[in-house]
Amino acid sequence: MSQTGQFREGARVGVLTTQPLDRVLDYRAPEGGCGVGDFVEVPLGPRKVLGVVWGPGAGDFDAAKLRPVGRILDVAPMRDEMRDFLHRAADYTVTPLPAMLRLATRAPGLGDAPSMRKIYKLGSTVPNRLTDARVKVMDVLRSQSDAAFTLKELADHAGVSASVVKGLVGLGAIREEDSPRDLPFPVLDPRQPGKALTDDQTTAAQTLREAVRNDRFATTLLKGVTGSGKTEVYLEAVAACLASGRQALVLLPEIALTAEFLDRVEARFGARPAEWHSGVTMTERRRVFRMLGQGDAQMVVGARSALFLPFQDLGLIVVDEEHESSYKQEDGVLYNARDMAVLRAMLNDAQVVLASATPSLETWANAKAGKYARIDLTARFGPARLPEMRAIDMRDETLDRGTWISPTLRGAVAERFAKGEQSLLFLNRRGYAPVTLCRACGQQVGCDHCDARMVEHRFLKRLMCHQCGETKPIPTICPSCGAEDRLAPVGPGIERITEEAQSVFPQARIATLSSDMFGSARALKAEIERIASGEADIVIGTQLVAKGHNFPKLTLVGVIDADLGLQGSDLRAAERCFQLMRQVAGRAGRAEAPGLALLQTHQPAHPVIQAILGGEEEAFWAAEAAQRAAAGAPPYGRMAGIILSGSDAGAVFDLGNHLARNARPLLEIGAEVFGPAPAPIARIRGRHRVRLLVKAAKGAPLQAALRRWVAPLTLRGDLRLSIDIDPQSFY
Repeated sequence: MSQTGQFREGARVGVLTTQPLDRVLDYRAPEGGCGVGDFVEVPLGPRKVLGVVWGPGAGDFDAAKLRPVGRILDVAPMRDEMRDFLHRAADYTVTPLPAMLRLATRAPGLGDAPSMRKIYKLGSTVPNRLTDARVKVMDVLRSQSDAAFTLKELADHAGVSASVVKGLVGLGAIREEDSPRDLPFPVLDPRQPGKALTDDQTTAAQTLREAVRNDRFATTLLKGVTGSGKTEVYLEAVAACLASGRQALVLLPEIALTAEFLDRVEARFGARPAEWHSGVTMTERRRVFRMLGQGDAQMVVGARSALFLPFQDLGLIVVDEEHESSYKQEDGVLYNARDMAVLRAMLNDAQVVLASATPSLETWANAKAGKYARIDLTARFGPARLPEMRAIDMRDETLDRGTWISPTLRGAVAERFAKGEQSLLFLNRRGYAPVTLCRACGQQVGCDHCDARMVEHRFLKRLMCHQCGETKPIPTICPSCGAEDRLAPVGPGIERITEEAQSVFPQARIATLSSDMFGSARALKAEIERIASGEADIVIGTQLVAKGHNFPKLTLVGVIDADLGLQGSDLRAAERCFQLMRQVAGRAGRAEAPGLALLQTHQPAHPVIQAILGGEEEAFWAAEAAQRAAAGAPPYGRMAGIILSGSDAGAVFDLGNHLARNARPLLEIGAEVFGPAPAPIARIRGRHRVRLLVKAAKGAPLQAALRRWVAPLTLRGDLRLSIDIDPQSFY
C-alpha cells in the first residue's frame, strides 16, 4: 500500500517512531522505495520498532551509517490530514510528537501479514447440563453474537480456561471456524427510513443534513432537553454523511451507553458499526484500524481515543453529551476530545455536532459568539414531559442518626412503589462511606501510598483508595492507636444508601449502579437492561445513571445531597453541579407518566440550586459567563496546569521553586504564575505532587511560552513534569 515513487530505494527518509525520542530519525528507503505516510518497521538499536515515514530525512547524519527501513507494513498509509492533526494536537497540548503517534497506532498486530485464524461462535446444540464455567462462555457469545472471538479472547472474556471452550466445541454448543483475520464491516444503508420525527426534530435534522452535504467544516451545538430525541436527530446527519460516501464517528462518554446505542444504529441502518473502546477485543481493534484505513468501515462508535483512528474520509464527528468531563484525558497525553474533535474536523472539511442538554460553558460561549451554529430542541419526544423539580429543605427535616433519606423523600418513594413505578436515589459518591474514623484517637484510615482517605466498600468487604486503587481488608483494630472495635464509617456512599433503602423498603427490588461494582461492560449492560425492563423498583446510583440511560418506568429522582457539588474551590464547581443535577433529574418522566425530581439541600436559596429548580438555563450560563469573564478565566482567558511529581518531596518543591523564579518567558506574554503549592492530593502511588498554575489572556501565545519556559530543564532521577492545557480538574 506504499505511495510509491516518492522516495526511491536507498533515498534518505525521515521516520517518526513511537519511541520517546525528541526527533525524527533518518533511514534509507527499502527495496522498492516508500512514500510519506507509510507505516514501517525500523531498527532502533537492537530492537525493531513501529514508525511512520514523515518526509525527507534531515541529512545531519552520516549517510554511510544509515540503516535501511526494515519493511513496509500492509496498512493503508497515514494520510496528510492525519499527520497534520497529530502535529497540531501535539503543539496545542505541548506533547512530544512520538507520544501523539502512539495514540494513533494503538492497534495490535499491525505488522502481521494477512492470514486465517480460528474463531468461535454459537453452535446449534444446547447441552442438557452446563457447568457454571460453560454458562459463562455461552452468555458471552449470546450477548455479543456479532463479535469474533479467538480462543484466548473468549476464555478471557468469560473468565474460564481454554479447555472449557474446547469442551463446548466438542459438544456442538460452539462452532470453531477458519476466518480471515480482518473482514470488512457490514454495509450500513442510509436509505432505510428512520423513526418518525416531530416538527422540531425534522427542522433540526434537515439543518444538519444540509450542513453535512456542504462538505465544509462547521461546528453545531445541538442543545435539547433530556428526552428530546437528540440521538434520532444526529443519526439523520450520520445518514447524510454515509449517503455522500464519507465516514462518521460518534463519540460517547461512557462504555455502558454503547450497547443501547449500537442497537439504535442497527435499527436505523440495518447493520452494526465498528466499535472502539476498552471493552473491544485486541483482534477487533486491529480489524477496525485496518478497515477504516482502506474504507471498509463506514462508521465508528467509540470512546475519546477513537479520534486518533485512521479514517480514510471523515465527514462527520458527533460528540454526544459533549459537556462530560470524561472526554478529558487526565493521564499520559492530556487532551480534551471535544476540542480535538473540532480540530480534526477542521482538517478534514468535516462537520462537528456537539450534543447536550447542558452544554459546557466553552461550547455555550462559542455558540453565543457565533463561532458555532446552534439548534435547540425544547420539548420532549412524544407524550413525555419534563419533570417537575422541587427542593427538600433539610433544615426542616428530622432524620434519625445515621440516615440520609428524608421523610419527605421516603414518602415520595413509597408512593411510586405503590403505583408500580420506579424511583432513583442519586448520590455521586461510590462505596459505603468516604471516611473510616477511629472514635478512640480520631485518626482517619488513609492510604499507605497516597494522601487520601480509604473509602469503605462494604459490598466488597474492603477499604479502597480511589486514587491508586489500593485495597485492604476492613480492619477491626485501629492502625494508629490499636483500639479494638472503635472504627466507624462516617458519611454516606451509595452502598450505605442502599442499606438504608433496604431497611425502609424491605419489599422493594433494589438495584445499585456504580462503575466499580461490575467486572465488565457486559455485566453493567445486563444490569441496565434489567432496570430498563422494570425489574427494579428503586435504583441507587452515582453519576453513571445520569449519562443518557432511558428507564421508561422511572418517575421519581431523589438527589440525596444536592450540595455536594457546590463544595470546594473548583473553577467549574457551579457549572458541573448544574449540569449533573439537570441531567440526573432528566431520567424521570421519560414516558407517559409525569416525573418529579426532589433535591435534598441545606442551601435551597443558593443561586445554583435556584437555577436548577427554576430551569432558567440561559440566565445561569449568562451569569456564569459574566463571572468567568470578570476573572479572566476560561473560556475568556487561558490556563495551564503544571504538575510536578517525584518520590522526594524536597526535590519536587525545589523544581517548582526553580520554575517560579525563572518564569520570564511567561511574564513576557503577560501571564501570571501561581505556586508552587502541594496538589490537593499531595501524594499518589508514593509520588509527591506539586502544582503550578499559569493564567494568561485569551489571545496570548501560551504554548510557545511554556515550551521556552521548560526547555532548559533537565529532570533528574524520577522527577516528572506534565503540562495540562485547559485543565478540567485541579486534584
